Formats: sequence, C-alpha cells, structure tokens
Amino acid sequence: MKSGKRALFITSILFIVLTIQTQGQEYKFLEGSVSGITAGSGIEKPVTVKVIYDNYVKINELQPDWGYAVLIEGLDKTILFDTGTKPDIFTSNLRKMGLDASKVDFLVISHEHGDHTGGIPAFIEMKKDIPVVIPYSFSDKFKKKMTGFGLVPLLVKEPARICNNLYTSGEFDFQIAEQTLVLDTKKGLIVMTGCSHPGIVEMLKKIKSDFNKNIYMVFGGFHLLQKSDKEMNTIISEMKTLGVIKWGATHCTGDKQIQTFKDSFGENYFELGVGNTIVIN
Repeated sequence: MKSGKRALFITSILFIVLTIQTQGQEYKFLEGSVSGITAGSGIEKPVTVKVIYDNYVKINELQPDWGYAVLIEGLDKTILFDTGTKPDIFTSNLRKMGLDASKVDFLVISHEHGDHTGGIPAFIEMKKDIPVVIPYSFSDKFKKKMTGFGLVPLLVKEPARICNNLYTSGEFDFQIAEQTLVLDTKKGLIVMTGCSHPGIVEMLKKIKSDFNKNIYMVFGGFHLLQKSDKEMNTIISEMKTLGVIKWGATHCTGDKQIQTFKDSFGENYFELGVGNTIVIN
C-alpha cells in the first residue's frame, strides 16, 4: 500500500474509533413500573402545578412568550416539566413567582424543541446534578449536552414511575419523540402534555390503555393550531368519547381552537397562562 493511501486508511480507522468512543456513552434508563396503579390508588394530598412559561399570561407582572414550562409541587419530589424558550424570561418569571429552582429534584423534557428546552441554560445556573428525564430517541447531541450541563440523563421508552404517584407516559413513537407526565389520583389520571405532536387523541388512548385507568383531566399544549373547524369537531367528539372530565389547552393549541374547547367543555374547561396555579386534589 502506498504511503499516501496508508495514511488515509489509518486516518479513517482512527476517525471511526473516535466516533464509536464518542457515541458509546452509556445512559441509564428510568426504572419503575406502573403496576401500583389501581382504581383506588392516587395522591393523598393536594398537588399544585404552577405555570412558569406560556404564550398566555394570568398575572400581568409576568411575561408571556411562545413556549411552555410548569413546576409541580406537593409530591415527594419536585418536578420541573420543560423550560420554555428564552433563559431570561424563564428566570424572571420563576423569581417573580417566588419559586426556588434549587428545590427541583427532576427535570423532565417533553420533546426536543427549543420552545421547551431553551431555558435549560438558565435552570442549570440554579440547580445541577439532578436527573433529566428524556425520551430514548432524543439526539445524541442533546444527551451529551445535558451531561455537559451537569445533568444526569435518564432515558424513557416505556411508561415508568418518576416518583410516588407521578409517571412518564413513555416515549410515543412519532417523527418527534415525545412524552407526557401522568399523575395518579383517586378521581382518575391527570395527563400533562408539552406539545402533543403525536396527536392528543391517540396519545390519550394509549395512556388510558397502558395505565388501565380512566383519565380525569388533561392540560398543556395540544398542537392543533392548523386544524380546521371540521377537524376540531371530530377531535372534540373523540375526546368526549374518551370520558375525560376536565380540560385545559394552551401554548401550541391555537387561539381559535382554544375557543372551541371553551365552547365545547364549558365549566369543565380551565385556562392556564403564566402565573396560574392548578390545584389537583
């Protein structure tokens, strides 16, 4: 083999080896089954969900922006679900709401889009060295970035327990890997969504089947802003068939589509918006 070709061959081999070593990082999977969920299981005391980041605003002193993040308190662990888009807005809203990021035990990311992950650099200035629960199919780049941030990636494929009475739905197999949070209550399951890219109805059907329990409440982004009136009527009909009682739609749902929810569900519909607190009993 001529020297030039030999050098090229060796360089190629070294590149492959280095690539394998870089991509060979091992990550842990979230462990914890959903076998403890029964018709009578669920939280024993109130859980609060505080909206830190949203397109809409509940308290005027806070800043709305395209994105989503909520803080879940009242369980045996404190959970931050998504982080919004802009680090400065995330930090400002958090502090004005009097919330302490250092108390967060788990960061959970619904999907790998900037309007749900953009606030992570601000968050790690306040808390590091905790698990970040993410779908298995997130990019290697994102996983390595989390490690570089001082967070500990925990990968999700199937439904699993995060802490007492709070679960991940598991990863939905779609073009965009996504997960939701599922809170177990004696009234039924509470499903918290990020953007619902795989389709809110299909997601709820799978959750109801996987957890073998009725869904009582659903809130978050539903990603319906491109849906026509006819499509919305079909979606609303399917949602009612599922038997869900309480609904709250925000973020990527769409203004017109949110109004359809208000009209369809009446007193069983509730608004979100930055600064709002949802109390779950």
